Amino acid sequence: MPGTPLALSLPLGLLLVLLAGGAAVQAWAGWTGRLRRTGRWGVRTPAASDNDTAFATANRVAAPVLAGAAVAGLVAAAVVLLASLPVAATVVVAVIGLVAVVALAVAGTALGERAARTLPVPARRPVGGGACGGCGCGDGGCAALTRRSTLPAQG
Repeated sequence: MPGTPLALSLPLGLLLVLLAGGAAVQAWAGWTGRLRRTGRWGVRTPAASDNDTAFATANRVAAPVLAGAAVAGLVAAAVVLLASLPVAATVVVAVIGLVAVVALAVAGTALGERAARTLPVPARRPVGGGACGGCGCGDGGCAALTRRSTLPAQG
């Protein structure tokens, strides 16, 4: 029984190698803390994008799962490129490898999001720099001072 023609196995294998390479680069960069929120790579979820600490934590948590995605993609690519399988078996291995890479990447992102949600959200700085938002408390314009001045005198 002849193996898969090179015209089919080569593009499938290269696709898997490219996906595995992207997952490996992101896993390494996330683990070492080299990803930045302003870049294109990394876990891009609402909780992870909240601040630099949450972004770094989400990507560090996702890194081992992304490394697993890279390994799965490389193994599938090796089987597609090196094994002398029938066409149907080659396509099945390629699809399984593709699904594995995507599923592990999604799982890594979900774990990173979950880890980022556990971090406390830093308090936002008040607008205007004042304790009550820069409303001009010294001029009597603050609602808290106005309410206190309208209370009846005790005694």
